[in-house]
Amino acid sequence: MAVSGFEGFEKRLELHFFGDDPVFHQLGLRKLEFESLQQVLEAVQCTVVSAVGNSYFDAYVLSESSLFVYPTKIIIKTCGTTQLLKSIRPLIFYAQHHLGLTLCSCRYTRGSFIFPNSQPFPHTSFKDEVTYLEETIPVNLCCRKASIMPSKSSSHSWHVFTASDDSDAPYLCDNELSSPYTMEICMTELDPVLARKFFRPPEDGKTGDSAGKDMTELTGINEINPEALICDFAFDPCGYSMNGMDGDWYSTIHVTPEDGYSYASFECVGSINDNDIVHVLRKVVHIFRPGTMSVSITCGDYKNDIWTRVASAVEPLGLKRRSCAMDQFPAAGSVVFQTFTSRRKSA
Repeated sequence: MAVSGFEGFEKRLELHFFGDDPVFHQLGLRKLEFESLQQVLEAVQCTVVSAVGNSYFDAYVLSESSLFVYPTKIIIKTCGTTQLLKSIRPLIFYAQHHLGLTLCSCRYTRGSFIFPNSQPFPHTSFKDEVTYLEETIPVNLCCRKASIMPSKSSSHSWHVFTASDDSDAPYLCDNELSSPYTMEICMTELDPVLARKFFRPPEDGKTGDSAGKDMTELTGINEINPEALICDFAFDPCGYSMNGMDGDWYSTIHVTPEDGYSYASFECVGSINDNDIVHVLRKVVHIFRPGTMSVSITCGDYKNDIWTRVASAVEPLGLKRRSCAMDQFPAAGSVVFQTFTSRRKSA
């Protein structure tokens, strides 16, 4: 393991808003000026490198991960030594003063950093993050909970903070008919041969967008969801990010391929009534062949069997489940967190 390197594990922030204007749901937060988003990202210490949109939401590839803007919610996911939580105050300000919108829920998640001592405040510890969140979010978000979901692998604990007002339950009421879930996958110890596909040839003369498209096709990432519109970007000399858009559902991939601290993440939303999760999981495992992998699924009720499909999908591919933890969050749904390691590794 390297003494120091690029931190692949992302921090993820999801904010939900509401407003009294009936036309709010048509555009809402998407009406924020790009300059305002740039100022938010400046506080986080990252920039936009590529963007795409459809009739449902806008997706931005960042210099450190991704940003998704829906009419009623914003999702920001950043890696490295970014200061993600510093985006909350400016986002609340712009939403309230420019659009007349009020924050009604907040969710923050992350794994365990590979290089925790390199993280700046407030990401110096989960305790510091929770304290910062408690002091930053409005008092009307009174249903709050912070939890560290453990595993047998110290490198893959799952940190969750949620806060909602009494009336908001985004994971329970956004679309009851389709029972949506959010799946976050974190992978370390990538297969070295597969990881090399995320290095660019020296002086290839291509733009980041062009090189990203090549990586998407070379690795088979475009086959995870053939229906998705993909916005991809390859960094120089290595690294890769992708946002996928399929209707109102997003997916995103980020890869840090350097040997010694290789990391990849995959995140998507879907419906628990679909069987796509098995196909998606198997494609992701085939693309990266991780030595260790964690899967977090957030949904309205963990009593549904979607989390059981995870193990049945990946264990035939040489991974063994080592741990499974469940927790419920007030007005914010349930989380099931599982870890897997390659069968070639000792238990």
